[in-house]
Amino acid sequence: MKTKSIQFDFFQKNVLIVGGSGGFGAALVSKFVQSKANVFYISRNIHPQDQGTHIKVDLSDTKALLKALKKIEKIGIQILVNCAAINYAKGHDEIYIDEWEEVLKVNISSIFLISNAVLPMMKKNNYGKIVNVSSIAGRHRSIVSGIHYVTSKAALIGYTRQLAYEVGEWNINVNVVCPSQTKTEMYDSTMTKIKEKQLLETIPIKRIGTVNEQIAPIMFLCSDDSSYMTGSVMDINGGQI
Repeated sequence: MKTKSIQFDFFQKNVLIVGGSGGFGAALVSKFVQSKANVFYISRNIHPQDQGTHIKVDLSDTKALLKALKKIEKIGIQILVNCAAINYAKGHDEIYIDEWEEVLKVNISSIFLISNAVLPMMKKNNYGKIVNVSSIAGRHRSIVSGIHYVTSKAALIGYTRQLAYEVGEWNINVNVVCPSQTKTEMYDSTMTKIKEKQLLETIPIKRIGTVNEQIAPIMFLCSDDSSYMTGSVMDINGGQI
């Protein structure tokens, strides 16, 4: 039986999506636009439907990111969703230091810089929502992803919990979601048929999740209905762990 999606109202809220041109990010941009928010998104590429206001930045370029953040600071972001990430499906002994640093720079260091840019205005307004997108890999392990990806996603959980502790007094909620493998461009580029068969055997629900199933909890965490949730780790994985 098909269920009706929950409708959220983010009328005139200033929302920043990091990684808004594909996967979860692109879907979130569209959902927030439909919910009447003022949507800004950081990415290298344009949103597929050209929705929201694009801020073109390569997150691995720290100087360019810091320059872009000067403009973002003035907007007064109320809701921040960090869902950008890069991943390489390699074994530990195949990874060199430059690739290790690139993954951590995009997947965790950029989140630190972006959060620091929006927090002063959130504190001033005594209001803010930050949702970080980790992964089941950060909670457990991965049969496909490289150890640099898994490490960055585990670090993001610790970062979220500590930040929530430090900014709670300003009515700023900071939470993290841990999605399992989902049908996205990244999934298609890293998952083989053999690995997918092995994966399905570990999922009680016996299927791969959809993007809509993953972003609905994120929308909830961005809403005022989640006002007493902070520092929480939400698993969205079909019962895998």
